[in-house]
Amino acid sequence: QVQLVESGGGSVQAGGSLRLSCAVSGYTYSSYCMGWFRQAPGKEREGVTAICIGSGNTYYADSVKGRFTISQDNAKNTLYLQMNSLESEDTAMYYCAAGRWIPSGTALQARRYNYWGQGTQVTVSS
Repeated sequence: QVQLVESGGGSVQAGGSLRLSCAVSGYTYSSYCMGWFRQAPGKEREGVTAICIGSGNTYYADSVKGRFTISQDNAKNTLYLQMNSLESEDTAMYYCAAGRWIPSGTALQARRYNYWGQGTQVTVSS
């Protein structure tokens, strides 16, 4: 059974940093993508960043380029999202997700992912 468990969310002032973690268990595929998505109240879920293990490619939404970094620790089966220079617009529930057979260029599309965590709240105050 695949499980994704996020942690690390919280409240921070604008300009601050947070690091989110996503502990993965039960996912044994060798070629897959993992991504971070976020959803603010009244808005659609949007792709923030993704990493595809087969190709080694990473993808970032324009709104977070240069501020957010995705990384993975295979030994710990954990996905990370380092968020710097946070802005009030980054306030949302953040989810990690995993999926296979995701075509290049579509890794930020939520519909491509099969497994999701429960989310962790990030609140940025200005």
